[in-house]
Amino acid sequence: MSFGTYARRVRDEESSPARRHRALRSAVTEYAPLGYHATWAYLAATALPEPDLRRDPAALLRALDTLEASRAVRLRETTAFAARRRAEKAAGRRTVGGPPVFLPWRPHWPTETAPSRLGLVAAVANRRAAFLQGPPPDPALVPAARLEDLGELHARLDACAAAYLGALGRPDEATRDETAAIVAGLHRHLSLGPPRWAPVLQWLRFADLLVYCAADSRTP
Repeated sequence: MSFGTYARRVRDEESSPARRHRALRSAVTEYAPLGYHATWAYLAATALPEPDLRRDPAALLRALDTLEASRAVRLRETTAFAARRRAEKAAGRRTVGGPPVFLPWRPHWPTETAPSRLGLVAAVANRRAAFLQGPPPDPALVPAARLEDLGELHARLDACAAAYLGALGRPDEATRDETAAIVAGLHRHLSLGPPRWAPVLQWLRFADLLVYCAADSRTP
């Protein structure tokens, strides 16, 4: 089903709160600019449910409004980029020019203004918990000589996440630089090994989210 179908189900006042909650979950599977779990954490935090999103129809509608507004911006970004590329190619320019391009697989919350700092902090807190509970790389797949380096990257990434959360989403420049260096280190490891290193790929997704949220902290 489409995003629009799920959105209509969330707004269906004749439906039960549980079904409307499931419909919002399904809408997030269709559009999750921060990744599914991080997007849900962002929405739950910014909707300010009392006491729980699944029991608060008004909060469900606030969360849906936030998600729809972001999706509308993303669609406009995508349309504008496609038009720009057609014009550039018609002019013989093969490289991408103009404003920065937001890659769909990178965390990014499209918005008319600035993303909610509360929402971003909630997203990082949610994914940090999963990061800490995740399994380590399989020694059978990772050379022993590199396990120690990966363990160090894991510890550094957690320290950066802790610093971000401790600063309530406003980390210092050193934390931002360190997080970017960790991303580079994870990319280096993945470039030297097989893509089935699932834990390291998950670390990279978390690091990418943290880079985005930390960089966004410089906005008002």
